[in-house]
Amino acid sequence: MRLKSTFLTAAGTLLAAVAMAQSTTYKVIDLGPVGLNGQPFAVTDYGLVASGVQNGNTIKATLWYKGKTWDIGTPGLKGQNSQAEGVNKWGEVVGEAQTTTPDPNNEDFCGFAALGLESSGTTCAPFLWQNGIMRALPTVEGGHNGWALKVNIRGEVAGTAENGTPDSTCPSGSPQKLRFKPTVWRNGYAQELPTYSGDPDGSATAINDLGHVTGASGECAAFNVIFQSYLQPLHALLWKDGKASDLGTLGGDGHGTGIEALDLNNHGHVVGFSDLQGDANFHGFLWTPETGMQDLGTVPGDANSLAIGINDAGQVVGVSVNSDFTQFRAFVRRDGKLVDLNTLIPANSPLYLGTACKITAAGAIIGIAIDQSGNFHGYMAVPQK
Repeated sequence: MRLKSTFLTAAGTLLAAVAMAQSTTYKVIDLGPVGLNGQPFAVTDYGLVASGVQNGNTIKATLWYKGKTWDIGTPGLKGQNSQAEGVNKWGEVVGEAQTTTPDPNNEDFCGFAALGLESSGTTCAPFLWQNGIMRALPTVEGGHNGWALKVNIRGEVAGTAENGTPDSTCPSGSPQKLRFKPTVWRNGYAQELPTYSGDPDGSATAINDLGHVTGASGECAAFNVIFQSYLQPLHALLWKDGKASDLGTLGGDGHGTGIEALDLNNHGHVVGFSDLQGDANFHGFLWTPETGMQDLGTVPGDANSLAIGINDAGQVVGVSVNSDFTQFRAFVRRDGKLVDLNTLIPANSPLYLGTACKITAAGAIIGIAIDQSGNFHGYMAVPQK
């Protein structure tokens, strides 16, 4: 999922809500400011972090490792904006980057203009970066835009690409004109994945080392600045051998926040979120072949949650949100319960941990934090023995 720091802007006084730590079990490493629209997206087991970092009115794909940062978005594909959203153990990085090619439909597919960034109306391409070179991945025939979200150990990439079919479900006045499909790239070739029956649009959000893919399909909607997508996700999906399976629902029909799978591990366990009955609230879920979709609930006192990351040990991380969206808490699941990560770090931490986005095999967590001046930072929380 493309959860950005804009998800936290309603929480202006989060630091005042930090509870005293119950026990210090994580050391927090500040990855540095990421700007209003930036965040860390992915981390390898040895600590290489892929992110987007905003400086001024542009955002750039960035790597972080042991206190050092590298801008890999310059020159990138020579456009103004880019983000690094996935990375594997070999240092292959994937994401989205603007090009210098004018978009014939002026779509703002990656939403850079909608986020208030400097944008010249050019196409936005999925990319693969390695050894200092960024190259664009192809879109589906007839399309002009796409993004790449995750890359597995075999170099297979999951994301989204437009095709050439006009999308009648996009709202009137929307800059989005074409359908966009969940897509996998293998050996540089794009393969469009099937959506749930009747859904015109979709996105592949993660791919494991076996080549299994997860994500969602649904309809075109107004651009969502939280998830940075035009997708209204109605069905959480798992693809195996190119065939889609619907993972179910926690009671909602997806017309609130939605129903979407965000990550999966190598055991085929999937996490995401689903609207509850009535679509007014949403909870994170864990899906396994044995149990189906399980409601993970929230941190006590909250009304909503998103499960965003899972590792092979089954540890789940995400964000829990109160009823009026004024407090956001990064969580880690322990003993079947969601625990506010801020209660597991030193009480005098200068950072409040707002979201937890991914977790490594060793249990290190990355996400978005807020400092005492209200600035957004990336962080890594490292478990202490």
